[in-house]
Amino acid sequence: MVLRTSGLTKRFGGVTAVDGVDFELGDETCSLIGPNGAGKTTFFNLLTGVLAPTAGTVEYRASDPGSDGGWVDVTDSDPHETALAGIHRSYQITNIFATSTVLENVRIAAQAAGGADSWKAWRNVGAFPEYEREARVILERVGLAQEAETTAETLSHGEKRNLEVAIALAGDPDVLLLDEPTAGISSDGIDDLTALIDDIAADHAVLLVEHNMDVVMEVSDRIAVLHQGSLIADDEPEAIRESERVQDAYLGGYEPGEAGGADPDESVGGEAA
Repeated sequence: MVLRTSGLTKRFGGVTAVDGVDFELGDETCSLIGPNGAGKTTFFNLLTGVLAPTAGTVEYRASDPGSDGGWVDVTDSDPHETALAGIHRSYQITNIFATSTVLENVRIAAQAAGGADSWKAWRNVGAFPEYEREARVILERVGLAQEAETTAETLSHGEKRNLEVAIALAGDPDVLLLDEPTAGISSDGIDDLTALIDDIAADHAVLLVEHNMDVVMEVSDRIAVLHQGSLIADDEPEAIRESERVQDAYLGGYEPGEAGGADPDESVGGEAA
């Protein structure tokens, strides 16, 4: 296991968005599904330090063989600290530097992941060629190598989603959290992104929030289901598909080829859930 929570809870006034969740992520692809308001994005925000929990803990164990293998409490860490620890994420809404080149977007992310020594105000960016090399390798992996010198705002929506994945990969995190990566992407683009997720999962632990159930069933080793902030199921895809409780709470008779899922934009307490 590389990431786990115990009793993780978040309340917004009288609304409990995440309710006492015990969860573990290993070297696998796990999808987190559930209806609008279930608490999925709020859960992501708790894992990455965007939100502070009302109760409970978040612990992380790096896969670096040089570490002592012990668990580190990151409950109170801010987003920069969790990212440096090795937990990176993408967002529901595309979050890139639109007027910078594709290469610069990923190079900056790689440099940020390099820690304090990678930022020297008196040194030109050319003094850190390793970050550009890393960025180019990542762009090759996500299929954007030919767009390296292109301004990010000119990319198609699907290409921008791939760029977000590239940014999240910078610094070689142990855990990658992908929040609605296929949102707004055409069917052809979804096939390409699904293949990319499979490729990434070969050397990263992946936690995925996704409403397209065909994608979820294809890429997941395991599926966890949130409903009204509580974890109501956590099992292999086939068991989740056949669960009457999950059918009642979310899937509603889903069959392969019927992407299913609901509009992801509903929010709880100001946080998309």
